[in-house]
Formats: sequence, C-alpha cells, structure tokens
Amino acid sequence: MTDFLSPAERSQLMSRIRGKDTRPEIALRRALHGMGFRYRLHGAGLPGKPDLVFPRYKAAIFVHGCFWHRHSGCNIATTPKSNTPFWVEKFEKNVTRDKRVIAQLQEQGWTVMVVWECQVSNATKTEQTARDVASKLRSLMR
Repeated sequence: MTDFLSPAERSQLMSRIRGKDTRPEIALRRALHGMGFRYRLHGAGLPGKPDLVFPRYKAAIFVHGCFWHRHSGCNIATTPKSNTPFWVEKFEKNVTRDKRVIAQLQEQGWTVMVVWECQVSNATKTEQTARDVASKLRSLMR
C-alpha cells in the first residue's frame, strides 16, 4: 500500500510526534501523583533521560510507545509497508539503545521499569498499571 500523503505532508505529520509529555506519560504521572508519589521529570543527569525519576526509591520509569520501541506481541507495534528497510533499521536502533540505557542505569544501582503505551491506553488500564508501579516502588523501601 502506498502512502497517501506527500513527502512534505508526511514530514510535517512526523515532526508533531512528541518525545516528552506524551499522553501515555501524562496519564501515568497523574495516576501516580494522585497516589501520593512524587518524582522528577526527564532525569537530565541520567542515561536515556528517564520519563519519571523517583530519587527516594532510586527508580526510573520509561514510558515507551509500542510502535517506536517495538512492544513484543502488541498490535500497535506494526511495521510500515513503505520504506520498510529504513523502518526496520530505525526500530532496531531504538531497541538496542533502550537495552543499553537500561543496563547503564542498572549498573549505577537504579531500578528500571518500562511502562508501555498500551498499558495506559484507558483509565482502567492506567489505574492498574499505576497500582503495579506503586507496589514495586513500595517494595524498594523494604
């Protein structure tokens, strides 16, 4: 299937994809804040700049988009049919970088969690995911 947008239109559309403050990230932040958890955003001094940093627990959370970070088994993680070699290479680089960054954080003694976009796609899933994250954070204090 060919792209129905011109290259200029596609470029404009792709440029609007955010790297920070995405809807899934904000949904998780609101839920965790409502549970009383406080955090720092986009840990500038840490590898990969995690989306949420909990210094008190020495924990970092990445909120990954299923498409961009290749959530295994998720129907959002499709591969575009046009320009496929480009996309496959891009996705491989993203996954490799994610693994490297997580390893670096763990070497520094951080607990790293990944929350996927599909885990916060509606209010029910967001609340459950936030409860799961809260439980893991609390277990770090013991």
